[in-house]
Amino acid sequence: MAFGAFNHHRQKEAMADINVTPMVDVMLVLLVIFILSAPMFTNAVSLDLPKAKAAAVQQGGATVTVAIDAAGTVYWNEQALKGDELAQRLAAAAQRDPQPELQLRADRATRYEAVAQLMAAAQAQGLTKLVFVTDPKEPK
Repeated sequence: MAFGAFNHHRQKEAMADINVTPMVDVMLVLLVIFILSAPMFTNAVSLDLPKAKAAAVQQGGATVTVAIDAAGTVYWNEQALKGDELAQRLAAAAQRDPQPELQLRADRATRYEAVAQLMAAAQAQGLTKLVFVTDPKEPK
């Protein structure tokens, strides 16, 4: 803020204008910083997800049970699969009319990546009915 001139011989009265350019520059820099840093704050949330309780659903039609244990082994109707068998069985199930309901059972210690890959494989083969099976009993 300036209240007078450097050369007091030319301008004898006080200057009444406020130079807001530096303030606007600082505000624009802060705005850019906040815009760039805002997405980083959304992934820093620590979640403790609750347990789900739901009533049993009436089954109407064919179902296929796919289970994943903690080691990542995939089971198709309680039969262990090896190699590329999962993709073949998913493709065969997708061709049936009507499509069977794919019931996914995953161990508590199963990596999320294994579950996500199985869901992606089912979607890639064209299966549209996918349900998650949970244990309704409370742990003691």
